[in-house]
Amino acid sequence: MPTLGEIKSRVDSYIERFSDLRSAIGSVIVGQAGVVEGTLLALMSSGHVLLEGAPGLGKTLLVRTLGEAIGLHFARIQFTPDLMPADIVGTNIVVEDERGDRLFRFQKGPVFTNLLLADEVNRATPKTQSALLEAMQERQVTVGGTTHHLDGVFFVMATQNPLEMEGTYPLPEAQLDRFLLKLLITHPDRSELIEVLRRTTSQESHQVMQAMTPDDLIEMQRLVREVIIAPHVEGLAADLVLATHPGEASPEAVRKYVRFGASPRGAQAIVLTAKARALLLGRYNVSTGDIAAVARPALRHRIILNFEGEADGVSTDAIIDEAWRLVTERNSR
Repeated sequence: MPTLGEIKSRVDSYIERFSDLRSAIGSVIVGQAGVVEGTLLALMSSGHVLLEGAPGLGKTLLVRTLGEAIGLHFARIQFTPDLMPADIVGTNIVVEDERGDRLFRFQKGPVFTNLLLADEVNRATPKTQSALLEAMQERQVTVGGTTHHLDGVFFVMATQNPLEMEGTYPLPEAQLDRFLLKLLITHPDRSELIEVLRRTTSQESHQVMQAMTPDDLIEMQRLVREVIIAPHVEGLAADLVLATHPGEASPEAVRKYVRFGASPRGAQAIVLTAKARALLLGRYNVSTGDIAAVARPALRHRIILNFEGEADGVSTDAIIDEAWRLVTERNSR
């Protein structure tokens, strides 16, 4: 068992490295503090992020900057309707050896990287979208009966445009469930927009300082899983997920508007991200406030509304808030 001093030293190191990484990204990315922090919490939790927002808001720049700040390899895939699974995972090609014999050799696709940006992922067909499933969950791909492992850090940030839906294929629930968090990126305000113009329309360049190494990141990911969570706090996460399922014990809004609630992966996402947040705040244990802070991004893409909910324009964030209110009321009695 580590001593109290050792624990404090590791937590302090986590906070320092996290802050340095956030500052390095902030030297390039203007605003979007919530999105940046959510992305880093997901990275520390070894999860993937689904980013929803209009084009031109810096999603590609965020991933590239993140890679440079950690020293990780970055790749980008622009999803289109004609994209094929082999364009993502790779394929076997015929080559000749030094003796002139022909043989198959596996040509790796862009998924063999550390940080992968899947841009406008809902523009590809379901067959192509599913090519990412095995990589995201198992950190491996299977081609021609042979399994190829993705070594080291593997982080997927997928984006989708919520405004332009023509020619898109909504992500199936099974794939949505593979994303640890869903973050919503918003338009910059006036001061942020002016800063964007200043940085991008002048000769001034912003170099990204490397804030940590890949080994540092792996150590931080290990530390996250060591954080303590009390049984009653863990129970809150479980109760919250169960409250998103229609039933007699669910809030009225859930019974009225929800077709399917969040899966067990939702509870895992809440607990893992809450642990990463607790460390950031200098604690080696998860609090109720950590659960509340990460509930929306962890569950908003895992709740499936029914027809009435879609027609009435109900947001899943409102459903989560109602479920959290009911759960906390029951536990305070």
